[in-house]
Amino acid sequence: MPAPRRSRQTAAASNGVVLSADGRNARCDGVRFQLARPDTTAREWIGQREILRQLLACWLVVDPRDQPLTPRIKGVPGVGKTTLGMAAARQMEQDLYIFQCTADTRPEDLLITPVLAEAGKISYHASPLVTAMVRGAICILDEGNRMNEKSWASLAPLFDQRRYVESIIAGITVPAHRDFRACVTMNEDESTFEIPDYILSRLQPTLEVEFPARDDEIAILEYHLPFAEAELIGMTVDFLQRAHGLGLDFSPRDGVHIVQFAIKRRAQESEHPLSRDDAWREAVLRVLGSEALELETLAEKRRRLQGAERAPLGLGDFFFDPEDPLHPDRPDDDDDDEEEGKG
Repeated sequence: MPAPRRSRQTAAASNGVVLSADGRNARCDGVRFQLARPDTTAREWIGQREILRQLLACWLVVDPRDQPLTPRIKGVPGVGKTTLGMAAARQMEQDLYIFQCTADTRPEDLLITPVLAEAGKISYHASPLVTAMVRGAICILDEGNRMNEKSWASLAPLFDQRRYVESIIAGITVPAHRDFRACVTMNEDESTFEIPDYILSRLQPTLEVEFPARDDEIAILEYHLPFAEAELIGMTVDFLQRAHGLGLDFSPRDGVHIVQFAIKRRAQESEHPLSRDDAWREAVLRVLGSEALELETLAEKRRRLQGAERAPLGLGDFFFDPEDPLHPDRPDDDDDDEEEGKG
């Protein structure tokens, strides 16, 4: 049973934002805007209790003069960063809103968007972030480092001592409720933007979500797939644990997809079902690609691509081609001749 949520339907007179009786609209400085609906997905955090405690500590306020922190949660895709934030919101017993950041997210998408309504009128719609601000709820900015600097700039006053946003579109300044909390998840891959330092300095501390231990990974797959065979889950977790040990970024989410596809393939032909091993190998092949069937070879290939075996660069490497005769670290031809003469 999900924990009960604390209601935020009353007016927030102290910060100048008034909610409607049904909580679906708000008014600020005479401008009325529609609010988003909370995320009601139930998610349980399994294992790694310390990082959950760290996130809850970030949101703790220990004095009337204190302010909550807005941490960034880092980790590879599929390791459970968003689930961590969802579980923390549930433990705080506050409504949760999730904003999915993308490369083309605009400042107005983050704040308040104008929408053409009936009779040619303009109505304003608040984002999940602004809705969480005025309702005193929790917002997860998911995959925040996919967002460009212009959009991040619009959030600078929200994540420092000012705790407000300015909507140029609606012409209002929206202050955050005292119970508003937020966190930002960030993927560690190459398809992301570099977040400017003045924003990173506001998103502190950094919480790292690691790969789960074996028992926790089994529990995660069993939680998502309670109908799966124990043997199939065991095979998948053994595979994932080997991958983690080799530094490969295969995640629990990948494991869920592998088991799901293997189950579906075995159930597809009731008269002549695939064997468990054949279905599992096919699932790994289709979910992660053929290279995943040879983990050690794949790990070695990726290490080479990352330059793990490359000799460290000297100062001359930044200014000269390796074959340039002026390169200070290039062997001299005269030295070679002397060596030959000695022979």
